[in-house]
Amino acid sequence: MRKLLVVLALGGCASMAGSPVPQAARLSADVLTLTLSDGTTCRARWAEAGGAGRFDNCGPGFGYAVDVVENPNLLHQLFTGLTQALGAEGAVPPMAEVVITDATGRDHVFVSPPPADLSDD
Repeated sequence: MRKLLVVLALGGCASMAGSPVPQAARLSADVLTLTLSDGTTCRARWAEAGGAGRFDNCGPGFGYAVDVVENPNLLHQLFTGLTQALGAEGAVPPMAEVVITDATGRDHVFVSPPPADLSDD
C-alpha cells in the first residue's frame, strides 16, 4: 500500500511539472509572442483582437490581455517619433503590461519590452 501511495504522489508531481508555463511575452506593433518553459513559441495578433483573447493551439490553453502604456517615458516617445519620421512606422514595439492566464486561472504578468539587465555580473 505504501508503494502505491508513493507512486501516486510522484505521478502527481510529474504531471504538474510537465505542464509548460509562460516564461516570456514580447510585443511587436501587432503580434504577441509567448515563450513557454518547454520551448514552445506561440503567437497571437493582439492588436487585431482588441488587446485580449486566447492563444489558439498553444499548450494547455492560455488567455492574454495587453494593457498598452498610453504615455510612455520621454526617451521612448522620442525614439518612436524618430522612427516614424524616417518611415519605419511600427518598428518600435509599444510599452505594455501583458497578462497571460493559464488553464488553472493563474496570471503570469510580463512587461514588454522587458526591462534591461544593467547588473555587472
